[in-house]
Amino acid sequence: MDRRAFLGAASAAVGLAALNLPDAEAVTRRASRTGPVSVGRGEVAAIRTMTTILGDAASELGGGHARHLAVRYLTVDVKRWLDGRYTESTGRELFAATSELVHLIGWMARDEGNQGLSQRYHLHSVQLAAEAGDSELAATALRGLADLAIDLNHIPTAVRLAEACEQRGRKLSNPKARAYYRNTYARAAAADGDRTTAVKMLTSAQVAIEQAPAHPGQSWASHYSHGRWAHESGMIHARLGDLAAAEEHLHLALDIHGLDRRRTRAIVLADLGHVQLKRGNTETALATWGEFLDCANGVHSIRINDGVANIAARLPRLPESAAVTDLEERIAARP
Repeated sequence: MDRRAFLGAASAAVGLAALNLPDAEAVTRRASRTGPVSVGRGEVAAIRTMTTILGDAASELGGGHARHLAVRYLTVDVKRWLDGRYTESTGRELFAATSELVHLIGWMARDEGNQGLSQRYHLHSVQLAAEAGDSELAATALRGLADLAIDLNHIPTAVRLAEACEQRGRKLSNPKARAYYRNTYARAAAADGDRTTAVKMLTSAQVAIEQAPAHPGQSWASHYSHGRWAHESGMIHARLGDLAAAEEHLHLALDIHGLDRRRTRAIVLADLGHVQLKRGNTETALATWGEFLDCANGVHSIRINDGVANIAARLPRLPESAAVTDLEERIAARP
């Protein structure tokens, strides 16, 4: 069995295990014990600040840049606080903040191309969120597992996880969270060939994002921006074969809602170039890919590497031109 097939099978077993959430009273029992360190809201705020800083760096430069720093922070500082003494209310906030950090590390591992490690961190994030009693965080971690299952082409598992994610977040008041989870379900349904569900979820996600404020909130799902929604929606439309709608959404992500992180902007540009090429706009696609390479410099991400490889595979099939030659030379010169 090759590694991808093995991870796909593992994703089914480990991912679906997340649907059986652990004992939500674990924090209550932990709060009754005596630990070596007293933990308060200051430690919780520290975790959230570090998660924001590390997440910003990863969004700009890729998950490979700072994962080891995030892991060290988790296993040294945060572990000491988890093993400490705290009230029940502080314990729930502590577990919620730790769930966000663990989710970030899972995302970083996935962005490095380590899917097996990523799924273990996402599962741990689900467990921490459930113990904290935080439905939004649990749904967000399930979303990470669903996305990973799609990447591994383990589609039935992805659909079950995405459906559970959307159901868990259905009654949340946060419109960004609802859009986040519904687009995930739409992506899984599109991968499964279920056009009816995909279109229904796409429409519902759009309604939710149109109700959402532009500024980010405090929670992880609240950072789901209008730009990210437009990018994901564009790629779902592309999967469904509506290339005009796909290109419209990708331009919306870049030009109207803006994407100020180099890694994120580069990925959208790579996707946009592919859609433009499929629509027969070769010169425009080549120019878009040139912008992609500009943004991708110095970014360490499996998504960037895949984008470069996909472009390189298509260039030899295009008519010879100065633009094609320039892209081939730039790709060959990449470290």
